Amino acid sequence: MRQIPRFEPRHYRAAFLALATVVAAAGCGDPPVAPEEAQVSSALALQATAALSFRQISAGMYHSCGVTYDNLAYCWGADGVGQLGDGAVNTSFRSRPVAVKGGLHFQMVSAGFDHSCGVTTQDQVYCWGSNSRGQLGDGSFSDHTTPVPVAGQLRFSFVSAGYIHTCAIHLQGGAFCWGNNGNGRLGDGTTTERLTPTPVFGVLQFRRIAAGGFHTCGITTDSRAYCWGRNEQGQLGDGTLSSRHKPVRVAGTRSFRWVTTNSANISFKWQSATCGISGGGRAYCWGSNLHGQLGDGSHTQHTMPVAVKGGLSFTQVNTGGGHTCGVTTTNLTYCWGYNGRGQLGDGTLTERTTPRAVTGEHLFRAVPTAGGYAGGHTCGLTTGDAAFCWGYNGFGQVGDGSTTDRRVPTAVLGPS
Repeated sequence: MRQIPRFEPRHYRAAFLALATVVAAAGCGDPPVAPEEAQVSSALALQATAALSFRQISAGMYHSCGVTYDNLAYCWGADGVGQLGDGAVNTSFRSRPVAVKGGLHFQMVSAGFDHSCGVTTQDQVYCWGSNSRGQLGDGSFSDHTTPVPVAGQLRFSFVSAGYIHTCAIHLQGGAFCWGNNGNGRLGDGTTTERLTPTPVFGVLQFRRIAAGGFHTCGITTDSRAYCWGRNEQGQLGDGTLSSRHKPVRVAGTRSFRWVTTNSANISFKWQSATCGISGGGRAYCWGSNLHGQLGDGSHTQHTMPVAVKGGLSFTQVNTGGGHTCGVTTTNLTYCWGYNGRGQLGDGTLTERTTPRAVTGEHLFRAVPTAGGYAGGHTCGLTTGDAAFCWGYNGFGQVGDGSTTDRRVPTAVLGPS
């Protein structure tokens, strides 16, 4: 078994050098378009000067992706190993959205650490970017700068890209994972690396799954939360610090309708947290709490779910490296935890141990988050389908055409 790579992988070194010289962040011309993409290219030309309307969005470690209402996928941010899917080679980053190549139409996309995956309108999973541990699921270790189909011809309804593994839900409800299996994060009862989709152990049926750094969690069709993988900060929520190679139920009797982990490279304790939403709309979190990312007003680690303070009712909550954000039933966004790059969106760099309202009058319907100390950024979709991002922007992952950090929500520009 190969060793897990350190926090600064080889493919970001060139990108850091490029940032040091601050070169042409906005000059990102499109690569040549393949003949089979003529129809998609025509649609792109019409949108080239206007901001895109997204149906779904996902924030990875140093990049972001989204799907428009015509089912086209776009990504922006770090592109050192092709995680934007635009076919570019040796491109450090893109500070505005670029179209994912291949002529595919997507239902959803998921941005991980340095790879991305999406479910097409034909219920097939395609992945692109780094494949150092088989996280693209095509049976190889080869990186890909454009989407490649996951092996096996299985049909999926949902996919989640993590750090160096990926998980998806089959149309019939079974969960499959692939990639690195350290600490049992694939949930198949082993620690064996898998290059193609492998069933999660047992007969559980899932409706949501979240692949994190070194652990994975999911919500079953009977509204129970299960987690598996690494557990030294209690991120599995089972009341222990023992890693699990198979799904273990999160402690307590409450039902859940949402669960989230972060997809960062978890090399530090402050990143290992999990959050969920109960059937009644309350947010609960567990795991590391070094920066208050559990939202309970403390810095105390918890091995079982604790309620986020404030009594807010959430429709969605998502964890970043050291921070968490959620959308309430009134479409207001609150964030808490680490704020060293402005990823809480309250206009400050002040850490918060309880929910703090995001600055501005925007009403959001979705706010996925990502990153850690150096990579924390947040992206959200308004009720009008506009994309806004804020926080760390060193690779253009905010999508505003710059590499300047943003402390308040900033509009994602149209394609470059």
